[in-house]
Amino acid sequence: MVTQGVIHIHSKGFGFVSPDNADLYPEDIFIPKHLKGNAVDGDYVEVAVHIERRSEKGPEGHILKVLKRAKEHLVGIVSTLNAKGDYLLYIQSLGNSKGALVKKKKQASYQIGDRLLLNVEDWGEEKDPALCTVKEKLGTIYQANTDVPAAVKDFGIRDVFPKAVMEQVKQFSPKVEKKDLKDRVDLTSLETFTIDPDTARDFDDALSLSEDEKGHFHLAVHIADVSHYVQEGTPLDSEAKKRSNSTYFPGQCIPMLPEELSNHLCSLKEKVIRLTISVLVELDSQGHTLNYKIVRAFINSQKRFTYKEAKAVLDGKVSSPHLPALKRMEKLCLLLKEKRFERGSVDLALPDIVILVDEEGKPYDYEMVEYDITHQLVEEFMLKANEIVAQDFTSKNLPSVYRIHETPSSENLEDFYALARSLGFTVPGNPQVEDIQKLFDLAKKSPFAHQLSVAYIRSMKLAVYSHQNVGHYGLALENYCHFTSPIRRYSDLIVHRLLFDGKKIENLEEISKGCSEQERVSFKAEISVLNLKKLRLLELYQKNDPQRIYQATVSKVKPFGIFFEVDPIQIEGFLHISDLDDDYFDFQSKTQTLVGQNTGRSIKMGDKIELLLESIDLILMESKWTQIRKKRKRR
Repeated sequence: MVTQGVIHIHSKGFGFVSPDNADLYPEDIFIPKHLKGNAVDGDYVEVAVHIERRSEKGPEGHILKVLKRAKEHLVGIVSTLNAKGDYLLYIQSLGNSKGALVKKKKQASYQIGDRLLLNVEDWGEEKDPALCTVKEKLGTIYQANTDVPAAVKDFGIRDVFPKAVMEQVKQFSPKVEKKDLKDRVDLTSLETFTIDPDTARDFDDALSLSEDEKGHFHLAVHIADVSHYVQEGTPLDSEAKKRSNSTYFPGQCIPMLPEELSNHLCSLKEKVIRLTISVLVELDSQGHTLNYKIVRAFINSQKRFTYKEAKAVLDGKVSSPHLPALKRMEKLCLLLKEKRFERGSVDLALPDIVILVDEEGKPYDYEMVEYDITHQLVEEFMLKANEIVAQDFTSKNLPSVYRIHETPSSENLEDFYALARSLGFTVPGNPQVEDIQKLFDLAKKSPFAHQLSVAYIRSMKLAVYSHQNVGHYGLALENYCHFTSPIRRYSDLIVHRLLFDGKKIENLEEISKGCSEQERVSFKAEISVLNLKKLRLLELYQKNDPQRIYQATVSKVKPFGIFFEVDPIQIEGFLHISDLDDDYFDFQSKTQTLVGQNTGRSIKMGDKIELLLESIDLILMESKWTQIRKKRKRR
């Protein structure tokens, strides 16, 4: 059987093809490393499916040919020169799966570390580097301010708005006009404010919450009405569709919409009139939804809170007239969290690491952002609004773009359960939702919380957009969509149009696939730059203190060595088995541990180790470490 689809390459070299004809092939097709040919991540390929062969990763296949390349250009870093003087380049977006070769020319010479924008002349065979010519030099890997421009080129992120888009933007008034308020519900009398990160410039959502004499909550989730300005068929709409989402790098955002809209006219800034689509919900004292309305409205936000400011008010450190409203929000948030827990949702909330960079893109520090009550209440209210909007479409049997998350395979979950058991947690033979919730409650009080959360997420399928509603496994919801971020997600903009425009949008399947694919590309670009910034930060630490001792947590144990995450910036490193302490280690597959032959000391996932940083290779995005030897006690 032969089908077509987009291939996604894993960092380990194997891949999965998402078939076009999902009715015939409802699962992704697994492509072993040696059967992917010269396909690279994101290519549109023709694949032969082996009906008779199925692995634990799903149905298997092999690539017949590449029908369309995902990349028109590559960005490479000169890593070595071969014997002929030709340049070998490392492609960060492709990792170890494909390198590049540029033939030596008299009229141009390059240095190790130069970042080059490349045209691909010949992709070569699977193990061959792609033969390329140089289109442009982008700087060097040793210049931090080239990280984002290089990633933008490498991953094909659109960062320049076409002239037609900017001409359209000029036609908008800088402020909301009276005619824009026609046929809208006036919600300016509500106590309304926004809560966002310190660095936020685009405010998609604002909140209002009151409580009546019956103890009922009246929640209003106000979302910027981007669809009023970005209308179907316009240059703005065409460009937003191509971008699909905003892409966020440390210290910089590549927006889906021009700043005149994203940071100003559509942004729910304080003390100005803004157009919204508002979800008005009445909930009883236990947090059950009684009724709702979805209306086109306008608001006047009284306050722009950062998460830190809102938390300081709740903690009594700062006075604010909005304290009663924040207290009500905290109360309702805890009720909604309880409801989510009851229906089977697993709480994986972990602190977030933010790398702080200067104007040149050089990292100088990090910030640990705790997932405190202010983050939780915003999330719970956004989840409620998204759920209600999705339910509205479903109840009326109307088409929409849903955010779906399919049930993970039993094989992947078994791997996760085995890992949890190896770490000392009790997991029954046929775990139910309550068992997983209990596991994570216990894990939060252990050193394994981060590792287990990451492993659980990796056992899941990716959440994607779809015109077909199959529910959201992770949130334990039958109906869910993305409605609350139309400034930065095209899917949400489409949902807004479907709510009110009354027009049938024929290509919802194509839009859903496009949003899912571009979301994946943006995520990879973001992670690539984030990891590079983390390496630069480590390089700075090493320069300032070469003997600095780092704490790390073992994240994986293999027969050939251990992988670990450096605390607290969560960058992965590796130690070969020959570099582990002064002992010989045997791998015990049953317990996934390494055991020293002489000392009997074992190394397992979750163990804390101490390390010295030896060197950083920015070109290959690698760090080299030495374990601090533990002194043995004399017997």
